[in-house]
Amino acid sequence: DPLVLENSNEWQRKEGGGGKTCAFDQGAFLEKGGINFSDVSGESLPPTALNNRPELTGASFRAMGISIVFHPNNPHVPTSHANVRFFNAKTKSEKNVWWFGGGFDLTPYYPYLDDVVFWHQQAKELCDSFEEGLYSEFKKNCDEYFYLSHRGETRGVGGIFFDDLILNDFSTSLDFCKKVMLTFTKSYFNIFMKRKELSFGENEKKFQNYRRGRYVEFNLVHDRGTHFGLQSGGRTESILMSMPPIANWIYNWVPQKGSKEDELYKNFLQPRNWLEIKE
Repeated sequence: DPLVLENSNEWQRKEGGGGKTCAFDQGAFLEKGGINFSDVSGESLPPTALNNRPELTGASFRAMGISIVFHPNNPHVPTSHANVRFFNAKTKSEKNVWWFGGGFDLTPYYPYLDDVVFWHQQAKELCDSFEEGLYSEFKKNCDEYFYLSHRGETRGVGGIFFDDLILNDFSTSLDFCKKVMLTFTKSYFNIFMKRKELSFGENEKKFQNYRRGRYVEFNLVHDRGTHFGLQSGGRTESILMSMPPIANWIYNWVPQKGSKEDELYKNFLQPRNWLEIKE
């Protein structure tokens, strides 16, 4: 994207560690995006990290992560997000405990079934190359995680999501996370390039910004990564990098029956087995 502006900087955290943030905006095709790397440490895990591991209360930690988000200009191109992270905690008895987490998900504004099926096919191929059954488990995790309970709808069409991951050993787990990011890059840019020059008008842009409001709601209300970053004293600018550039809320809005927006609501915002759907 020749018009995109890049703003990158390294940062330090007084409690320990730091990172680098690269932000992109005002492009012809990429309205806003970012890549964030963090490597932080502390004397005790914040509450969000203890939900599934209360036995680690009071443990020192080191957390490393890479997160990517793309908010396209064209409403026909979905927003997408990916991240991988590594945690290492040391208990008071000097026991080391480690695990990986991460995943990728897709948030379309317009209902292109072939894009969604392709996205999930790529996710399944990745998971099957490591262990049969992982895709079903991680897809279910993703559907449940990216669910706005106060709206009764998913943020998008999902993908895969995993936490507390240990696949056989450290090397296998790390390799899986590397391939998560490679699969995300290949899959998303296939969709991006296919849709980025489709024509759109003011109504499509308004709907995109309305749906971006759901993205904001999820990140502030539900997202554990956002909560972890804020609770651990992370850099706020980097934590909120994933926010869309513009979002709006329209009171009591409903889509026109039979419209593409209506189709999105009816068929794309609830968990489905995308690999068994016939076009």
